[in-house]
Amino acid sequence: MCGTISRTKVLGVLSALICLLLFPGCAVNETYVSSGARMGGAIVMRVASSQNIDPFQAGKQAAKALREQMGQVPPHTVVLTEYFEDKAQKKEVLKGVCAVFPADIVFGFSTYGSFDQQGCLDGDSVGLLGIGGEGIATVAALRRDLGIAGLTMESNEDELSRRLRTGGAELAAKLSRGPNDRLLVVMADAHSPKNQFLLEGVQKVMGKGFPITGGSANKNAGQTFVYFQGRMYTDSAIALLLSGDFEVSLSGRQAKENAKVISSAARSAAEAVRNMRAKPFSVLAFNCAGRKGKLDNIEDELKAIQGVIGNEIPLFGAYCAGEIGPADMAEKDPATVSSGVGWHVMFTVLGR
Repeated sequence: MCGTISRTKVLGVLSALICLLLFPGCAVNETYVSSGARMGGAIVMRVASSQNIDPFQAGKQAAKALREQMGQVPPHTVVLTEYFEDKAQKKEVLKGVCAVFPADIVFGFSTYGSFDQQGCLDGDSVGLLGIGGEGIATVAALRRDLGIAGLTMESNEDELSRRLRTGGAELAAKLSRGPNDRLLVVMADAHSPKNQFLLEGVQKVMGKGFPITGGSANKNAGQTFVYFQGRMYTDSAIALLLSGDFEVSLSGRQAKENAKVISSAARSAAEAVRNMRAKPFSVLAFNCAGRKGKLDNIEDELKAIQGVIGNEIPLFGAYCAGEIGPADMAEKDPATVSSGVGWHVMFTVLGR
């Protein structure tokens, strides 16, 4: 254990020095490193959710349910999605979650709702993913003040592109890297199609072939928050890098009308499961809020997903304003695993 901790600290220092050399203006203290992953160690990923008009109670109820789901394994990382209306309520959600878990392990973003094996949740809801065990480690980074608030694709595309590519590269440069890195999850206040510019910046550091997934925060006024160590930020992006001796398989599909939303979710889930070379133990799904809006019954898409993955594997899903993962389009670089797009559902299956 001492050797592992020493290694992660050294990596953190090296990452900070790289960040300073490449991007002199970047903040180097907005990072988090869990203890390093031990080969063959236990991996525990569980989900919980709650819906309650009282935001504090919604956060606390979801957190207590997650703690129970985790059993004897405390999470070293908790990923939060929430769908409440204003900053005051969102603060109460954070207070509720952090009444159960330490604030420094809580990360996430504001969404248009969530879904898991228990069902789909719309407004006044919280979804949580707990990551724990010695076999999986998390490194997290925050890039504040992207400088894109108020800029539009119509009037400021060149400036948006420059600032987001720079911000994405700075974000990724803060991450401590290791030989067992498997998956990067990006959650950002940069909705589609802006998320593509941010991702391109991230890929300058991570490489086009590295598996990346994630989603964009709710883009409605007063909703565009990301959460880093229990604190709220706008005009910002966070990244969670997962490492360990596990495998990942990604797939994405797009659709814009009821029947195709349902069938595309099933096809995407099936492809991700089919390409998994190990036994699945968790599924992440970043889904488009626009797809959700095209459904006659939002539970129908979830049922299609469950028809593929079953009802037992922990499923952590969120409705976003733009998704990151394999693009479902003909015009794409075959060497690039992930793109920043809209109207997609992006599945990531983790297996061992």
